[in-house]
Amino acid sequence: MLFACIVFLAYANGANDNSKGVATLFGSGVTQYRGAILWGTLATLLGSLMAVFIAKGLLGTFSGKGLVPNAVALMPSFTVAVALAAALTVMLAVRLGMPISTTHALVGALVGAGWFASRAGVDTGQLWHSFFMPLLVSPLLAIAAAALVYPVVRYVRRALGITRQTCVCIGQEIVASVPEGTVDARAAVMAQAQSLPIVRVGVKPACMDRYTGRVVGVECDRAVHVMHYLSAGAVSFARGVNDTPKMAAILLLTGGLSAQAGITLVGIVIAIGGWLSARRVAETMGHRITGMNPGQGLVANLVTSTLVLGASALGMPVSTTHVSCGALFGIGTVTGQGRWGTIGAITLSWVVTLPVAALLGAAGFAALRGLGG
Repeated sequence: MLFACIVFLAYANGANDNSKGVATLFGSGVTQYRGAILWGTLATLLGSLMAVFIAKGLLGTFSGKGLVPNAVALMPSFTVAVALAAALTVMLAVRLGMPISTTHALVGALVGAGWFASRAGVDTGQLWHSFFMPLLVSPLLAIAAAALVYPVVRYVRRALGITRQTCVCIGQEIVASVPEGTVDARAAVMAQAQSLPIVRVGVKPACMDRYTGRVVGVECDRAVHVMHYLSAGAVSFARGVNDTPKMAAILLLTGGLSAQAGITLVGIVIAIGGWLSARRVAETMGHRITGMNPGQGLVANLVTSTLVLGASALGMPVSTTHVSCGALFGIGTVTGQGRWGTIGAITLSWVVTLPVAALLGAAGFAALRGLGG
């Protein structure tokens, strides 16, 4: 049963999180959804497979040991309740198109099941130091970093003489002319078509910002696109490194799998969940938080990947969701394109994630204990 719950949790994580690294590619018009999610899925899978070497510290952090008594952390009913509660919380967010934190859902489930399972409750000092502090600080750091870095990048771009252009679509409009008084449908079908040149402003899917100029002999527009893809891959890679051990840690409590096997299995299921079910959250991340051009998306991704990879190396359980959304919030604030209704809804979903997961964790543990689990 624990195995099935972890698979469910990994699938939900992929569905909610796999688009977060590549949402700026999708949102700024660099590529379409399928191209973006394919790149994000492959980079996330690579990060998951590398997590066994880079982020082993998170295996211990999210096993529950130290947060609750060891005897509780090893109870099958506890681990199943935690995995199931976190998975249900994340899948609810997927259905609503809300980008929430699997990390936050896991913490909530650990707290709810832990308080119900033990008179000793939860070590609040450990909870604050290892979980709440990084989760609260990471989005604020991302907002501040993006809001500070983007104006600097914009200033440097202008100082180097790199200009931004918005394309204007030029094409042909076919106008069919039908002789006056003609009522025969066949005559209408065979009507003469005249090709008239027109100029029109392109709709969003056909129109995007481009950068003109060269730096050190390199075309700026091409360089921005390459760096945008690389930064999106870096965010997805960082997410795989940071998130996979958190779910594998619960699976490893059964003792049936090695760390490498557990992380590999979780990584594959995350990739499947992202490929099949990430579109709703991708729409929110790419189009509903803020308008953006490729340069702004690049800055957001660089901020996100730097913060998440740095946290992984330090064993700090930051949320890729909070960091990536925080970076977009910062960009939207600086550019004035932030959509505050969506930002408010996302922030509210973050606030309720932990208590919802905690209630589900406590209820799940109580139900399993009642069934003799």
